[in-house]
Amino acid sequence: MSFRLLAILFPIFGIVAAGYFYGRKHKPEMAVANRLNMDVFVPALVFAAMAGKSFDLAAYAPLALGGFLVLATCGLLAWPIARLVGIQPKTLVPPMLFNNSGNIGLPLAVLAWGEDALPAAVILFMVENTLHFSFGARLLDPTTRLLTLWRIPVVAAAIAGLAVALLKIPVWQPLVIAIKMLGDVSVPLLLFSLGVRMTDVNFREWKVAVGSALLRPLAGMAIAYGVIALLGLHGRDAAMLLVFGALPPAVLNFLFAERYKQEPQRVASIVLIGNLAALLFLPLALALVL
Repeated sequence: MSFRLLAILFPIFGIVAAGYFYGRKHKPEMAVANRLNMDVFVPALVFAAMAGKSFDLAAYAPLALGGFLVLATCGLLAWPIARLVGIQPKTLVPPMLFNNSGNIGLPLAVLAWGEDALPAAVILFMVENTLHFSFGARLLDPTTRLLTLWRIPVVAAAIAGLAVALLKIPVWQPLVIAIKMLGDVSVPLLLFSLGVRMTDVNFREWKVAVGSALLRPLAGMAIAYGVIALLGLHGRDAAMLLVFGALPPAVLNFLFAERYKQEPQRVASIVLIGNLAALLFLPLALALVL
């Protein structure tokens, strides 16, 4: 079992480590690469997964609902905790609510359960991502217009992929291959970019960050157990939801905090130390389900 866990996690943390050491030495500017990833490569991955012949929206509905319930409950739990420990709720709630279902969740699902698990992982990613760009943005800036959500490339790609799958629209096979090749760029770049971002870890807010790094995966897994029982999930869906609950905070939380000036340095510490803690909690989550 320990060798299997190592085989699953090593490619993920190996690429993150490569990004970290490259970032320490060269300090690359990743803004253009990250924008390309979110505007082109990740949307291509989402479209290819959702437009695939094996994609069945109804079959993934319970998993999508489960993902929503896990995220929402984590967010609700964080609000009173933030007030209790004297932290602004808008600082703690997003990292507790929105997890790293992209950088880590997508490759982890494929490595643990194979390519057939990618559509399910994409569903969980889309639930988290759509919530982040809607409720997450609205939480930090009440003037955010939700009607523009469909303009976000990842959301537009999901809508297009769903339309192709549900309406059984034929897509020229060479075009499918080209889109899939673009999508294949996304996951390694997500991991490498996370590694570069890890060079910015700030330990000045270590008490809050370590507390959050412990609370997020432990609460997420406990809540996921309850949701699995509530919805009657079993097999791979139940396993994926438990691992989904254990994922660390999304890096996007820091970018949003920076954009909306919501204590960005504190949020950065919470996010990055939380991702370091994934070295401990992801093996634990996988050991429980594999």
